[in-house]
Amino acid sequence: MTTIDTPESRPILRLESVRKEFKGHLAVDGVSLDVEAGQVVAIIGPSGSGKSTLLRCINLLEVPDSGRIIVDGQSTDAGKGVSRRELTKLRRTAGMVFQSFNLFPHLTVLRNISLPQERVLGRTRAEANARSMALLEQVGLAAKADSYPLRCSGGQQQRVAIARALALDPKIMLFDEPTSALDPELGLEVLAVMRKLAAEGMTMIVVTHEIHFAGEVADHLIVMADGRIIEQGEPKSVINDPQVPRTQTFLSAISDR
Repeated sequence: MTTIDTPESRPILRLESVRKEFKGHLAVDGVSLDVEAGQVVAIIGPSGSGKSTLLRCINLLEVPDSGRIIVDGQSTDAGKGVSRRELTKLRRTAGMVFQSFNLFPHLTVLRNISLPQERVLGRTRAEANARSMALLEQVGLAAKADSYPLRCSGGQQQRVAIARALALDPKIMLFDEPTSALDPELGLEVLAVMRKLAAEGMTMIVVTHEIHFAGEVADHLIVMADGRIIEQGEPKSVINDPQVPRTQTFLSAISDR
């Protein structure tokens, strides 16, 4: 991983011909993308289209087979080694929220958010707790600080997971279908937090099946199929007037549900 000296106006994230294969299946097929600071990018597409794999390549949960990823000026070329320190820095810069909440069941909500700060950022417990409580206020869960995850609803657990990611002060937030494991009512709680983050200027890349959210909140909409970007543009234009037959078929299938 190397530092790229570029002008202030550079994209906060650039993907260059990123490719990832699993046992002969091409999950991501040469995807290139620029994301500007403060931009909200939504990614939609049929199951197996490579959406989640692409997201996992950004913070190297999956290492691309070829291509280049530049996050906030830090460049990673496929095939070159990345030190643990560089990997930690990358994952601090690009925080990730998964479909499953991945909270520690034996730790309170507060400790789930504070412990990573102490270990990764070197904050004292008092500093970490202060930051954690501020974030719990932000996501509407200050009253749950001393509760354990299993005493929280699914929507509350996902909001705790968002607070935990935010606690490391990322510059980009990656969301991988954050409402897919929730019933619609609980999903609305999570989407409300994400809308607030977008309004505050957080750079976000969201893999989602929530078409209304994508149309209302995203600045840019990407449609993927077979590991490639098949269409992209202003969300309402793509949703209301898709130009590619595969996009038309996918959006029609969603609207018929």
